[in-house]
This record gives sequence, structure tokens and C-alpha cells, in this order.
Amino acid sequence: MSEGYAIDISGLNKSFGDKHAVNDVSIQVEQGEIFGFLGPNGSGKTTTIRLMCGLLVPDSGSGTCLGYDILRDSEQIKRHVGYMTQKFSYWEDLTIRENLDFVARMYEMPNRPEVVERALEGLGLTKQADQLAGSLSGGWKQRLALASCMLPNPKLLLLDEPTAGVDPGARRDFWEELFRLSAQGISILVTTHYMDEAERCHKLAYIAEGRLLTQGTPSEIISSQGLNTWAIYGENLADLSGKLQNQPGVEQTVLFGTMIHVSGKNGEMLESTLRTVTSGTAFRMEKMATGLEDVFIYMMKQSSKNSGAKT
Repeated sequence: MSEGYAIDISGLNKSFGDKHAVNDVSIQVEQGEIFGFLGPNGSGKTTTIRLMCGLLVPDSGSGTCLGYDILRDSEQIKRHVGYMTQKFSYWEDLTIRENLDFVARMYEMPNRPEVVERALEGLGLTKQADQLAGSLSGGWKQRLALASCMLPNPKLLLLDEPTAGVDPGARRDFWEELFRLSAQGISILVTTHYMDEAERCHKLAYIAEGRLLTQGTPSEIISSQGLNTWAIYGENLADLSGKLQNQPGVEQTVLFGTMIHVSGKNGEMLESTLRTVTSGTAFRMEKMATGLEDVFIYMMKQSSKNSGAKT
């Protein structure tokens, strides 16, 4: 394993019965990096995270987490990693302060009252400290979960869809906090379905059906697919999308509210087709930069086609 990585896993595999949940996955996360881990529901993200931090044992493969071997040192990993699960998993009939005190007790931390107060202050929870966790909004529950993760002063955070169901303002505040922690040298692996969050990560990996399809910086991933994309504006876009299917140069159409994104790898052929189809109509077309969402939708479709061809 290479040195200097917060996470360095190679060739991880995990099956549950006939389902190959994680298929030969290799990922490296540098220290102080915010690493986005993306993929559709059921793609293997959560299973991979649990393999990384020693909660599950892989069928094959190897790796280190904060320098600890994921096969031999699972107890050490658990003590040095903050893991925030998808589902809010704290005690709703306890206050914020009582929840944090309970977690500090489980970690056998000395000076628990001081540790808890620092955690409350660090994430702006002091005024809500005596409020029952069950009465908190999604954003405040999120802060409580993050404060609990930070109690043992981890060098790595594993955050599994931490902003799901949280309003945009709370999501923005949460990400500001992640950047603050990253600046302190804390490594963060976060799963998300939000493209605006993915674009804020230093690096990304995309997994589908247990297989890692790509990883790199957002710009590297976008450029690697070589897609040309046009935006078309007008009415009856759903009808237009249908007409464009299987046309020369058109590999993908995606509706985005008042416009449709049309992508393909052959730029000249794509433009020629679009100009022919929209000629003499009220549709307006405009060349645009291909975005992460365009790329991930394209990769997902290609993965599904390849998977179907193998069966």
C-alpha cells in the first residue's frame, strides 16, 4: 500500500448470496481531501464504506484506513474514524447534550463535560443543547450527528448521504463546515446524490452495480468521456426528445425543466442533426459545457448496456 493516504483500498470484493455488491473496487483518498463517492441507490456505496472502516470483512482485496489494515485492525479504525450513517441513529428521547455525553462515554473519553461543551460550541449547538433530539429539524439533526462524529477527534470522516432530506440552506452550511474541517487536515469521504455537492469535492468516484466506473477530479471525469452537449429551449421538449432518439450523433437526451440537454461524442454529426431537426421551428439551440450530471447519466446508461450484453 502507498503511504500518505487516508484511505488506500485495492481490489475489494464483497458478495451477499448471488449479489456481487462490491466488485474489484480500488480507491485512494489523500489526507485533507474531500472525496465524493457517487452512484445510484443499491450501487454498493454503503457496503464499500463499511468495508473501509472494518464494519464488514471483504471476501477478497486489501487496504488501509489511516494506516491501519482493514483486515487486521478494525478496532483501531473504529476508534479513529467518524462514521455518519444515512439514517439518523441517535437517541430521540435524549437531549443534544445527553446524546453527545453518551457517545463520549462509549469512547471512554476523559473530561467528558469539557469535551461535550467543545463539541457543542464547535458546531453552534450550545443554544439547542437541552433540546430533545427527536424535536430537531433535519439540519439540526445533521449537526448533532456531525458533532458526535467529531468527538474522538478523528482524522477521517465517512459521511453516507449526510444531506439527504435537508433544506438547501442547511446543506450549504454543512458544506462550509466540511471545508473548514478539510482545511484542518481532516480527510472526508462523502456520498451524495446532489450534483452541486459533487462539484465541490476535490475528487470523485462513481460506482454502479458494484463496479467503479471512474474516479478523478470533476474536470478530469467530464473530459474523459469526450461528450459534446447542446441545450435546446422551447415547448413540447418531451416530443422533441422522442424525435431525437437514435438520430445520427445523438447518444443522450435529458430533460431539465425548460430545456433539454443533448449529448454525443461526434460533435460535428451531433450539431448537424440538431440543426436539421430544429430548422424552421421555434426551438433555440445553444452549445454548452458538458456537466457532471450529463456525464454520470451517460456512464450509467453505458454501464447498463454493458451489463445487459453480458447476461
